[in-house]
Amino acid sequence: MTREKNPNLVYIFTDQQRADTMSAYGNDWIHTPNLNRLSEDSIVFENAYVSAPICTPSRATQMTGLWPHTNGCTKNNIPLADDIQTFAEFFPDDYHTAYYGKWHLGDEVIKRRGWDEWHSIEDQYRVWSTKEDNNETLSDYHHYLISQGYKPDKESSGKMVFSRSFAAQLPEEHTKASYLGRKVSDFIGQNKENPFAICVNFFEPHPPYTGPFDDLYKPDHIPQTPVFRVDPPDNASKMSTLMAKEESGKKTSIKQERRASILKTDKELNGPQNNSEKEFRNIQAKYYGLVTLMDKAVGQILDAIEKAEITEETIVVFTSEHGDQMGDHNFFHKIVMYEQSAKVPMLLRVPWLENYRVKGRYSHIDTIPTLLDLMGHKIPDHLQGQSRLKNLETKKSLKENDVYLDWNGRSVDQTFPLSELERMREIPHRCVITGDGWKLNLSVGDQSELYDLNSDPYEQVNLYDNVKFSGKVLELAHKIRNWQLETGDTALIPEVYPGVGYVMGMR
Repeated sequence: MTREKNPNLVYIFTDQQRADTMSAYGNDWIHTPNLNRLSEDSIVFENAYVSAPICTPSRATQMTGLWPHTNGCTKNNIPLADDIQTFAEFFPDDYHTAYYGKWHLGDEVIKRRGWDEWHSIEDQYRVWSTKEDNNETLSDYHHYLISQGYKPDKESSGKMVFSRSFAAQLPEEHTKASYLGRKVSDFIGQNKENPFAICVNFFEPHPPYTGPFDDLYKPDHIPQTPVFRVDPPDNASKMSTLMAKEESGKKTSIKQERRASILKTDKELNGPQNNSEKEFRNIQAKYYGLVTLMDKAVGQILDAIEKAEITEETIVVFTSEHGDQMGDHNFFHKIVMYEQSAKVPMLLRVPWLENYRVKGRYSHIDTIPTLLDLMGHKIPDHLQGQSRLKNLETKKSLKENDVYLDWNGRSVDQTFPLSELERMREIPHRCVITGDGWKLNLSVGDQSELYDLNSDPYEQVNLYDNVKFSGKVLELAHKIRNWQLETGDTALIPEVYPGVGYVMGMR
């Protein structure tokens, strides 16, 4: 019998996993048996989008139900303010709440208010601690590796820690993914008698692109999209164009300008060292190996739910905080509005609802309201998304729904002078993707873009400056402006006028 009243919640999300990495999204060759079995029992959102294609802003929305420009986490490494509630605080007191994994919202290893348990795996964000005393604490994963006889290889804020590159070279059983899989399974077994809500964030398949399954996939056999190693359109955003020049290794002068900081050495990023197809494919193979590594850990969690005999009373969510270009448009990583970076998997297993594939567009901003509604809990008035429970109960599509993307710059760790690419990365963008497949990306200071995802799903033809589509630009620009007014967003966007294309201006 299902437990529709006070059900458990297992909320799993990964880091940098694009949507087409499992069979539910058309990938018929990758080895992800556990994600496949989860998707077979789940509601599958065909087109799910993050709030921003970068770590901190995206996860801030998932944790708070607020847009980045509202919760304050507008760039990477901005700590979430103490007065901003996370969704752990929206559960009744009888729920046991837990956060396991990467946090990336400030003070990584320190338990956040509202969570009864806190299990950390990252020591790479110590330089952004809000209190010096917090640097005395190292992650639970650090202590685990010490117990296994490993020695830290990197100094950070007065402590020796394990670098990401070191951890990526470990045997499977000692990787972050396997470690989290075991720990979360233990949590489920120990808390099966009373309602609980656990949030689990896997680091994989985030760079460095390496792990114990580096040789699982043959690089030459990996299927490619039509835009693999193909530059963005000539009239694409300058940020995208510069990304392609830098990440593909075509323009070494930009690479030479890149600062070697604690998080951004070439060794840590493990991006392409040259523009050869072989190099690109080798990285892809390792990336997909990390997806399979994470899949095995997800299998441990699903098995633990079954073993505890709580499958019928447990909601399971699976998604990611953003995607990865993986060589599409000729670069790796994220931070652009392209589908490969902004679109993610979204599975929702609800034992008392029928499974179906949700067509249309879905945004992470709606996740917390939807989950609270599903679980029978009050939805706080300040949340900026809306519950999609009625759609799920009636198996209705989201074809009428528009989604928005909120870009405010890459990171707070910039130092001057900025390279041209770093300067372009800091220029705000606002984007809408309509339920019927039109996409408008507006920016003051960069080239704006209009794509018809129905006829051009890989965003190869920018229609923004084509006068035939000035009406569509105007229509979608009004949508973005209305969304800004509704959500309190003050970012500048270009002025758009009917019939004459656009005029770059400031509102």
